[in-house]
Amino acid sequence: MVRTLSALLIQCLSFGLVGASCLMSSLSAAEDLATIQRRGYLVVAVKENLRPLGFRDREGQLQGFEIEIARRLAQELLGKPDAIVFQPSLNQDRLSLVLNGKADLTIARLTQTDARARVVSFSIPYYLDGTALVTRNPAIRKPADIGQGKVAVLNGSSTIETLRYRLPQATLVGVDSYQAAKDLLDSGQAIGFAADASVLAGWVQEFPQYRLLLPTLSVEPLSIVMPKGLQYTELQQRVNQILRRWQEEDWLKQRAAYWGLP
Repeated sequence: MVRTLSALLIQCLSFGLVGASCLMSSLSAAEDLATIQRRGYLVVAVKENLRPLGFRDREGQLQGFEIEIARRLAQELLGKPDAIVFQPSLNQDRLSLVLNGKADLTIARLTQTDARARVVSFSIPYYLDGTALVTRNPAIRKPADIGQGKVAVLNGSSTIETLRYRLPQATLVGVDSYQAAKDLLDSGQAIGFAADASVLAGWVQEFPQYRLLLPTLSVEPLSIVMPKGLQYTELQQRVNQILRRWQEEDWLKQRAAYWGLP
């Protein structure tokens, strides 16, 4: 792996990490395509608690749209859908698992940002996510119907700025959790809850008394994360080639609809 100590230090500092432990962990590497093929399996970081992208069913098995993408990638790259090891990850670990060589890819509801693109590579998008709202008020059929009503939103989330721009008359009520948002909705203290459409799709599957309001108020492309470096160029090109074919075949669109994604 061709990386200088100065580059590694910059990487560590960009994530607020310092010291030898960060540098040592960064010296391990995810594998390039040829090495993955010789090894015979993919290691993919995924979510295990985010219906319908990646979650565990009643038998404890991983299911969801992103899980299905990962399995089909294993089929395409290695000839077997089960040639894969899933690495369940927390949000804060989705990049570091690739950076520290503990996963070859991350498919875990990640959007590309300038800061992230400095340390990892991204595929072309496999799904267009965005800010959406849920409500159980029958009079509200689209986001604009919110008017001056109260909308719950997670404190500190980027959703706040989107709402201020797209629904400037709405009254925003900050909450610290999805359960707190549901409590406000159930008690009538808010008429809507705004968050990522992919997350809210799982919300309405779990709580069918709520409806997802479309269209979304923003567009946030979700992409596959890969290691950065020339040795990973072939892996990135191959993944992008596969995703483009899936788009042309409408496979991604069909599977997103199957999992209830808008």
